[in-house]
Amino acid sequence: MYSFQQASPTAHRPHSEQRSFQRVSVNLPGRLMLPNHEEFDCVALHMSPGDVFFACHARPRAGERIIAYVDHLGRIEGTVERLTDDGFVITVNATDRKREKLAAQLTWIANKHELGLPEDRQHDRLTPRNARTELALDDGRHYPCRIIDLSLSGAAVDIEVRPAVGTPVQLGNMRGRVVRHFQEGVAIEFSSVQPKEALTEFL
Repeated sequence: MYSFQQASPTAHRPHSEQRSFQRVSVNLPGRLMLPNHEEFDCVALHMSPGDVFFACHARPRAGERIIAYVDHLGRIEGTVERLTDDGFVITVNATDRKREKLAAQLTWIANKHELGLPEDRQHDRLTPRNARTELALDDGRHYPCRIIDLSLSGAAVDIEVRPAVGTPVQLGNMRGRVVRHFQEGVAIEFSSVQPKEALTEFL
């Protein structure tokens, strides 16, 4: 299983705060906005909780602030660190809590083949705009949750409880079962491949 390890300290913070992480290859499409409000399609190719390399036609200046929306990860903010021939690297601006959540999401993405989530291989995964919903169990219990990403055959949800693997659940109008636990929550496999219309309320 992949997990993020702290790399050598950076020189930009006091010693107690110095921290950097090894990047992983992610290949996640997205869209970003420059300070002048121009928008560009982009792909996050390499990423850690501390920085991102974007392949993009945009040519921002070093030090400029970037806001990006990346599939599976949501909103990422950062400052341009350096430019390359085919893109640029940003340093992620985030609280410790946000950085921890980002690390969990990236670890899950890096391990997705080992985790064996069928929807990762079968269907594109989308980051919902309307992520807040409830997970319902057959015994009538309901738990608030946040959808991390969603596909026609499954979803990953950020939730405090961890129903046992195999537990039947309902996410919105979609029935399925818990297939994996990960740091932030659970992965759900739907009982059947959903029509695109079923995902509309979240996208």
